Amino acid sequence: MNEQNAKPDYGDIIDLPYRPSADRPHMSMRDRAAQFSPFAALTGYDDEIDEAARLTDVRREKGEEELTSLGNRIRYLAEHASEHPQVTVVYFEPDQKKAGGAYRTVRGKIKQVDESERILLFTNGKQIPLDEIDRMESPLFEQAANGLSSLFWELAAEFAPPAADRET
Repeated sequence: MNEQNAKPDYGDIIDLPYRPSADRPHMSMRDRAAQFSPFAALTGYDDEIDEAARLTDVRREKGEEELTSLGNRIRYLAEHASEHPQVTVVYFEPDQKKAGGAYRTVRGKIKQVDESERILLFTNGKQIPLDEIDRMESPLFEQAANGLSSLFWELAAEFAPPAADRET
């Protein structure tokens, strides 16, 4: 040993050939590297950080008019569910771990509107709680609106005064 810096001097063994152990198998590079991998002292800490950083949406409050319109659409859909109409539903899915949730969009054919269980059931088995629905679109609603519009103009023409009686 060198007395000046108190470090061992390996001069006597530095040039000797390497002899693998006969008793132990050679360790793979992967296993050798694993010995020096970082130690996770706080197990689950990274998961907690990721969860805290995950953003959620706030549930949008619907006005009275929107609630009435949505209720009418759900009832109309229930009346025509046997036709299995195509519908696009935007609904709120509450988050299981924290406040808020996410808005999801589903497109498909309706199998049933179960008013007692308050569930909208699609032909593919997807179920959406009626209370979580934000809005719905369907060609069925557009056809109904066009039919009502035609009916309105027919009634308006029927009750309109004759052309000679109108003021110009």
